[in-house]
Amino acid sequence: MAATGLAARTVVKGLPLADDWVRAILLVLAGSMIAFLFDRSRQSLQAALDVKLAAVEAAESRYRRAFERAALGFATANGRGELLRLNKRLGALLGYLEDDLVGRPLDELVHEDDRMLLKNSLAALTSEAPWFGSEVRLIKKDGSALWAWLTLSLSASDTAPSDSLFVIVDDITERRADREALIAQNEWLDLALSAGRLGTWRIDYGQDVISGSRQFWEILGLSPMAFRPLSDLSSIVHPSDWGKLAPPLGTNRRGVNYDVEIRLKRPDGQVRWIALRGREENHDGRDRRIGIAADLTERRQTTLLRAAVRKQETLMLELRHRFSNLFPVITAIVKMQDAPEGNIVEFKETLVERIRALEATHMLLTRSADLSSTIRDLVVQELQPFSQDGKTAITGPDIKISGGAAESFAMIIHELTTNSIKHGVLGDAQGKIEARWAFTSGGTGDEIVFDWIETGRRRAAPIKRQGFGSMVLGVDGTPLVGHSSQFEVREDGFRYSLRLSPKQIQA
Repeated sequence: MAATGLAARTVVKGLPLADDWVRAILLVLAGSMIAFLFDRSRQSLQAALDVKLAAVEAAESRYRRAFERAALGFATANGRGELLRLNKRLGALLGYLEDDLVGRPLDELVHEDDRMLLKNSLAALTSEAPWFGSEVRLIKKDGSALWAWLTLSLSASDTAPSDSLFVIVDDITERRADREALIAQNEWLDLALSAGRLGTWRIDYGQDVISGSRQFWEILGLSPMAFRPLSDLSSIVHPSDWGKLAPPLGTNRRGVNYDVEIRLKRPDGQVRWIALRGREENHDGRDRRIGIAADLTERRQTTLLRAAVRKQETLMLELRHRFSNLFPVITAIVKMQDAPEGNIVEFKETLVERIRALEATHMLLTRSADLSSTIRDLVVQELQPFSQDGKTAITGPDIKISGGAAESFAMIIHELTTNSIKHGVLGDAQGKIEARWAFTSGGTGDEIVFDWIETGRRRAAPIKRQGFGSMVLGVDGTPLVGHSSQFEVREDGFRYSLRLSPKQIQA
């Protein structure tokens, strides 16, 4: 074009100037350069556009595969709720082919009781509230229902055509069934705990707090609260039992059973026995205990009452046995007691005296729940009338002696006392008696040696080798209870001793 113009100018005006040729050449070069740069730019932009289009196509392909293969049901719908496109999962959930659902209104697939919720939700979708989610029941092709979490979402602005509603369907039938089963189980558990008067509790030692159910706080006599500081219970728990609520000692105690009984005094003044049973746990390095609580007060009272009744019944049987044996003993005393030289008055006095001694022993034994006494009590009872004058000295450990052996031992002490009054130091103002006993080697499992020592007066009569008294004391070495009885008459008095084995005093 530049050369043509230059040629035309030469014909009209004559030969061209050198400057014109230079400008023409520069113009040609500039045009060529511009054309070359424009073509290169076009090629670069086209390549970049091709890369972007390929990336968009790849992303769209990935999203399309995700849409088709998703574990959730996906669909698009228009503003009226008519399905435009859906994936295979949604069709499989409802039992339809994909083409069968295209164009169908979404509300036709929703249970009639949930359609109003869907209708209102569709109407409420805006740019300010672009999504909605709720549990609804969908109707399958076979007429059955499934529970689903339905999410509706706008994927375009309010000004765009309303054909870009996104629908997500998640089948929650099994989860809802499990949840309902769990709720029913919890309701049954609450009913069982309430019927059994049980409460649930948890102690968190990391925060030093205790929480529990309404029934638990009622058992403690406190108003229901979400939780309380554990230290608040120190005012009602018995001091001796407070340590049972202390944090667990040692490590690796997860799953260890926890079973204690505590006493507490309610704010209304009632003292109750409470059982805490559960297990110990450790979460994130913090110890805690969880379990149930039961009020054992009535059960303990019943147990104690039954034990008292059984004890009373045992005591009554023992008393019946004792009294049934008492009559043969009295009969034997009467038969063995002789009237000295035909003196009926003295016979009656001696007989009554021995029966009263037996009565006193029985009275002493019945003071104890197990019908037993101690050697000291039996000796003190017999010598009590003479203790104020300083005529007696009684020394020895407290040794328990059972009912049958106690009766026999008391008769021995009575015979010794009676003989001392008649023939020994108790009949003299200057006399003195020492009654002492001890274990042979100092151990509680050894035999017991009993000594009766009279000092201050020579006995006025010799020991008879026959009669009731000699049989009781065991003049022949075999006393009424015990063994190895010995008599020793001395210038300044009298000494009697015998041995008692642990087996004999427990008989």
